[in-house]
Amino acid sequence: MNELMSRTIAYFWLPETKYVIAAMLVFALLSLHQLPNERRRVRNTVVLFVMCLAGQFVGALLEALSYSRAAVVIHEIFVIGSGFALFRLFGHVVFRIALPRLGIVVARIAEDIILLVVYSAFVLARLHLVGLDPSSLLTTSAVITAVLAFAMQDTLGNVLGGVALQLDNSLQTGDWVRLDDLTGRVVQIRWRQTTIRTRNGEMVIVPNSQLMRGRFTVVGRESRPDSPSRRWIWFNVTYDSPAALVIQKIEKVISTADIPNVARDPAPSCVLMEFGPGYARYALRYWMLDPQPDDPTDSAVRVHVLAALQRAGMRLAVPEQSVHMTKENEAYRESLRQREIEKRIVDLRKLELFAGMQEAELRTISERMVYAPFAQGAVIFEQGETAHWLYVLASGDVEVLIDFPGYPRQHFRTIHASSTFGERGVMTGEPRGDTVVAKTDVVCYRLDQATVEEVVRSRPEIAEAIAHILWRHEVEVHSFTRQFTDASATLPSPPRGGMLDKIRGFLGL
Repeated sequence: MNELMSRTIAYFWLPETKYVIAAMLVFALLSLHQLPNERRRVRNTVVLFVMCLAGQFVGALLEALSYSRAAVVIHEIFVIGSGFALFRLFGHVVFRIALPRLGIVVARIAEDIILLVVYSAFVLARLHLVGLDPSSLLTTSAVITAVLAFAMQDTLGNVLGGVALQLDNSLQTGDWVRLDDLTGRVVQIRWRQTTIRTRNGEMVIVPNSQLMRGRFTVVGRESRPDSPSRRWIWFNVTYDSPAALVIQKIEKVISTADIPNVARDPAPSCVLMEFGPGYARYALRYWMLDPQPDDPTDSAVRVHVLAALQRAGMRLAVPEQSVHMTKENEAYRESLRQREIEKRIVDLRKLELFAGMQEAELRTISERMVYAPFAQGAVIFEQGETAHWLYVLASGDVEVLIDFPGYPRQHFRTIHASSTFGERGVMTGEPRGDTVVAKTDVVCYRLDQATVEEVVRSRPEIAEAIAHILWRHEVEVHSFTRQFTDASATLPSPPRGGMLDKIRGFLGL
């Protein structure tokens, strides 16, 4: 028994065995440490190597028992298997650790093809060592050659397709592609297939030959983040809204709003596409930076489009239908309107700007307030614009920004719900002194300049209370402005009576 074991070990433990095992350990440890995402694959390769060593031991045992022919076959099979495992980890170390550290990135398909050539050369070398000539086997058997060529035509087509995709740079790892009804990011390009991960997290395997035969679209390229893709948002508006005004409103809102993942350059454009039964069909075309959050970005853009149309009093078109309105319906709608007006009156009394007004004045104002929602990031008005509206902030927050020469835009303050803003321009006729941006989704009510003028003219003493409020605001702005002016220059403090004079002069009181 001892003699049998000694002979088995002698046949198994060849002079090169210890070097092969040492190399395998070194490659495995390096791969496990440097390639944490490949640990499962490395462990599987090590398990394969250990199983092949066990198989070689079985072959050595058969050799010791004088079953030489079976021993040679089993030994060579498991030597080839262990060689495959060793070359696989060696490829990991060379292509994924050593070369990237030198700044050389080898495409995965090139790595696969090189390893495939190494595997083939190793098999041919082992067959030659045991006395077999693979070339003679192929050349002497035309049938085998034909069968192999026929069986491998799809494989060769996939390999050549993958090589062509890499050589002409038509497809790269990280690209966003659209193939028929499939859209996703290219994860890997291997010698046989290309792996695409969809937005739903599904991994789709596409044979390279299919990519070469068909047509695919590269939606976005990771190496070119400055090349956004264009998206289309469709909406229908009734004919009572002038087309030029619709286009102007939508383009201005989307181009000035701070919407995540929407490019400012190229600028968005709105076009009238066609005329339908009772509506005009428009398309907003904007450029998206990252194709991954496509639906959320479209949703955010639609929110801004809808808010802009509502502020402008433009109605989205609905399918035409005939509805018979009864008097009960009209009475009910009028009841709702009156309740809304009463609620607005109560809310207006809580605001400092309207606290001193009488019931009739508040009713006039509440009846003429215009619903004006803004989506987050929308610019409500810009510094330097002509003032036409006074705003009542019903919900949400807005931030006030001021531009100073030589400085980036400065944050002045945040205005919260149950407040007003934009009063000064409406009361004095001065251009807007700041920019107001929706910090969150907000609901405002706009009050036009003509209504404010009508109320103040009916009772001029209202101007004094409003002037006092505006004077306090002007003092705050004056104090903030000192930080961004020349220290040697002196800014006179605004006089208390100066604001009242401006209001009287503008309104002709």
